[in-house]
Amino acid sequence: MLISRSNKESIQLSSDNDPSSQGITPEIAVNTDTIKGSQYWPASTLYVVATPIGNLSDISARAVQVLQAVDLIAAEDTRHSSGLVKHLNVDTPMIACHDHNEAAACKSVLDRLTAGQCVALISDAGTPLISDPGYKIVKSVREQGFRVAPIPGACAVISALSAAGLPTDRFAFEGFLPAKAQARQKRLQQLADATSTLVFYEAPHRIVATLQAMAEVLGAKREAVLARELTKRYETIIDGTLDELAQQVDADRNQQRGEMVILVRGAASLADDRSAEEQEADRILTVLLAELPAKQASILAVKLTGLKKNYLYKRAIALSSQDE
Repeated sequence: MLISRSNKESIQLSSDNDPSSQGITPEIAVNTDTIKGSQYWPASTLYVVATPIGNLSDISARAVQVLQAVDLIAAEDTRHSSGLVKHLNVDTPMIACHDHNEAAACKSVLDRLTAGQCVALISDAGTPLISDPGYKIVKSVREQGFRVAPIPGACAVISALSAAGLPTDRFAFEGFLPAKAQARQKRLQQLADATSTLVFYEAPHRIVATLQAMAEVLGAKREAVLARELTKRYETIIDGTLDELAQQVDADRNQQRGEMVILVRGAASLADDRSAEEQEADRILTVLLAELPAKQASILAVKLTGLKKNYLYKRAIALSSQDE
């Protein structure tokens, strides 16, 4: 099947990438104004393309077609992505698009779209914008009235959730926690009473400290899973309590390497897990927090309820975060 790159040059795709079950007859010339497979292929479109998180075989046939057909690829790191595009026999020009040049890259992308061309946005691995650059570009492209089309594929968050054995009906992706201990602890305190499954990314050099902080703040017996090096040769998925995981990872240097996803079971619902006194304390704190900062509200709540100061302060932080 022939796909026109902005009606300037044609790219030959193999029949393996264009099964007849899609209803497309080989040899049909498909340009930017017609249908490509079941996907509309208009001019001036930004394609947000997911790439493998480890195993190159996870790239979709549609992603390959898009990367071959667009006029430009905006990549988080062109040096990193050069290996992928070479493997896929893609010769589309690339520009860098990362946190330090996103404004300039955004202008380049908008100029291409204005000229009627199509652009693909990729990250080093996985789905762009998920703890990766690209937000400013997608936002600007949409604000300028151009079309943005997702090309779905690998995503470490979803892959980890699918294999973790924790509830998936409700989950919250938190990305990376703050690197500094005090800020990290504060954020965990804000999440302590969240009832949905919590999902985090973490760097290898912080994994032990983060698991220890989670055990301290969220509870040593809270069920959790560490998914490491997903889809790669040394993929491991281990589960246990937060305390058990912290000890296991601390004792095994191999578990402190690679790309990591931490999943933590949500807190028990308030109705099932809190006494009448604790629920009343929440009501009192809510009233106090309307006028006072968390620390002062918790001090007054101690006098009104007789409950422990540390407990009430944690509840004040959690209730404050819910209102933000």
